[in-house]
Amino acid sequence: MRTLTHFIGGQAVAGTSGRFSDVFDPNTGKVQARAPLADAAELDKAVQNAREAQRGWAALNPQRRARVMFEFKRLLELHMDELAELLSSEHGKVVADSKGDIQRGLEVIEFACGVPHLMKGEFTQGAGPGIDVWSTREPLGVVAGITPFNFPAMIPMWMFGPAIATGNAFILKPSERDPSVPIRLAELMIEAGLPPGVLNVVHGDKTAVDAILDHPVVKAVSFVGSSDIAQYVYGRGAANGKRVQCMGGAKNHGVILPDADLDQAVADIMGAAYGSAGERCMALPVVVPVGEKTAVALREKFVAAIAGLRVGVSSDPDAHYGPVVSAAHKARIESYIQMGVDEGAELVVDGRGFVLQGSEEGFFVGPTLFDRVTPGMRSYQEEIFGPVLQMVRAESFAEALSLPSKHQYGNGVAIFTRNGEAARQFAAEVEVGMVGINVPIPVPVAYHSFGGWKRSGFGDLNQYGQDGVRFYTRQKIITQRWPTGEAVADQSFVIPTMR
Repeated sequence: MRTLTHFIGGQAVAGTSGRFSDVFDPNTGKVQARAPLADAAELDKAVQNAREAQRGWAALNPQRRARVMFEFKRLLELHMDELAELLSSEHGKVVADSKGDIQRGLEVIEFACGVPHLMKGEFTQGAGPGIDVWSTREPLGVVAGITPFNFPAMIPMWMFGPAIATGNAFILKPSERDPSVPIRLAELMIEAGLPPGVLNVVHGDKTAVDAILDHPVVKAVSFVGSSDIAQYVYGRGAANGKRVQCMGGAKNHGVILPDADLDQAVADIMGAAYGSAGERCMALPVVVPVGEKTAVALREKFVAAIAGLRVGVSSDPDAHYGPVVSAAHKARIESYIQMGVDEGAELVVDGRGFVLQGSEEGFFVGPTLFDRVTPGMRSYQEEIFGPVLQMVRAESFAEALSLPSKHQYGNGVAIFTRNGEAARQFAAEVEVGMVGINVPIPVPVAYHSFGGWKRSGFGDLNQYGQDGVRFYTRQKIITQRWPTGEAVADQSFVIPTMR
């Protein structure tokens, strides 16, 4: 069995805390590795390495930093198959989905390759008599990211790509459930020419998280995970004077109007609801048909489509999705299915007790479908994060619009319709951060930004895109005047103006 290491100062560093976390193969249910859990001293070692390396890295001109990002992009493409198979072996998502995970992160790296342009400031000549004003963007120093298990490639690259390109050094604390891909990404960054110490990977649990939040050298923290922990990270980090952005949980809705192309909507929602076993913050676990006729037709189509789903091991090229990440998470999902039954929802398709022949100990959950779910049910109010689709029937467009708007989460939402006026109204009025119109998973492209509202997002700036550049830099504004050699003017105690 493998014992993993931290990655500090450009090299593998064995854990010294004496604490470890098991890394499972979700396909078999067996432990395949152990990840060390860092203490505060180990985290401090990574931070000190980062602080030393950051000064020289920030001093490089942005073109040279961009060249490292370009080479890293090339290496990602070269090692795509290797990374995807490694990711699938620890997470459980099918290999094709793992490649999508890596590709979406790679697209943020492509955006970061444009850092010479992204770091440009503004200039005004003659803002006053002989006065020029301009601004620059400067890196913060040492920054950190705390990432979840469900996207062990994409989300780390969402964070460290813009952070490193803009001249910071980065401490990555990935999920201890699937930690190998983040280490491999750090190795490839060194191969791409990144100086040792600019990117460090430290495995850990709450002890490491608290050490990051409390460390005086760490200037900013980015987090993606559950809303309760996001709120904790935001509160503790902000109390320590750090810049913090935290993305939390979700309960994304898909509203189906009567005029929608139901076959297309079902095809889209099947992938959005069950892809990656539902372990996506941008999954679509709630569908809202408007009108009884729409609901009846939609349910019939979902039942038929679910019958054609193939659940398999992550290496099965014909599988639509694989196992969930752990036995504990499987048990949690199944407890929510039972909760829905107890609350009175109609269980149309039950995914509990699913067993895959040849992988009987794997962490598999079959596709599940509920109908007649109501907003008062706890199973609707909370994030399940599994292959469970809930139907909440609405009598009108107004009622359908109100459901995602009133929900505690406001990450993503989608509407399916042929009516442009209805779609426009929905996009304008729904109280959710990311909206799809006939798009089931509206994750913005890399040159926009990702972020939800309400308990889906804490902090003022979103992930990646221009917001990512703003988050990892601070603005300096210079006002300049050169003496002309003329007589000194009289002293003035009035606030300066540009008159």
